Amino acid sequence: MKVFILGTGTPVPTPDLFGSSYVVRVGDEHIMFDCGPATTFKLAKVGLRPPEINHLFFTHHHYDHNADYPLFLLSRWDLSIAEPLLEVRGPTHTALITERLIGPNGAFVHDWTARVEHPASQNTYRARGGTLPRKPPKVNVSDMSAGDGYNGKTWTIRTARAEHVQPWLDSLAYRLDTDEGSVVVSGDTRPCDAVIDLARGADTFVCMCMHYQSHIERIGTAEAVTGTLGAAKMAAAAGVRRLILVHVEAQFATSPFTERGVADISQIYEGEVIFARELMQIDLK
Repeated sequence: MKVFILGTGTPVPTPDLFGSSYVVRVGDEHIMFDCGPATTFKLAKVGLRPPEINHLFFTHHHYDHNADYPLFLLSRWDLSIAEPLLEVRGPTHTALITERLIGPNGAFVHDWTARVEHPASQNTYRARGGTLPRKPPKVNVSDMSAGDGYNGKTWTIRTARAEHVQPWLDSLAYRLDTDEGSVVVSGDTRPCDAVIDLARGADTFVCMCMHYQSHIERIGTAEAVTGTLGAAKMAAAAGVRRLILVHVEAQFATSPFTERGVADISQIYEGEVIFARELMQIDLK
């Protein structure tokens, strides 16, 4: 079991940090959570191809978590020959956004129609092993609510309500349970009991940690996000074995801020703390 950290940043564009996206490898399957900016190209950087991703779960629909969705959808479809149908789940608006991107009247209908109909694109498709006529993109997509579950081949998903920017956007946290271990992805949230309960006893907790607690309180974002103190308290209360810090501000990702942040967390939480970096691959043992 392995976690691929594709993006660890915030909505603010920086040279080194991109929006949220993580992939968990379970056996021969790859399950992706969120699809922030540059996700598709980050997959290539860690040695994964879009057709290898058969399941995508969105935590919520802020652009730093879904901006690369159209590129991923079209790339996966364009490169696929006989891969399983892409399964997409997420909170309210997931199905609507998908339809508006690649549906018959979607924003990218001009793109995929040309790839279906133009002789050069047809030849490319046949060269990859495809057989004409080529079918338009299709995704098995549906919205989820807190408390819903999903069963994979050798794994299960449970969900809980994350507290972020309701009522304007719904947000979900996910727990992935497998024979190899368990991973919880908090998504964007302030510390809350629902996420703690979801993470209880998990092996790995992938948790947002924007900055020092004093920083997020000073700038007035603590009611919507998690900082060092909140991440530490949630991980300790849930009794998780490993805490992976993601969704960090650029300053917080530099020395000596990183070291101080991890030290502050370690005063409350006794488990392993990993400050995630872009393209990091973490074996979960």
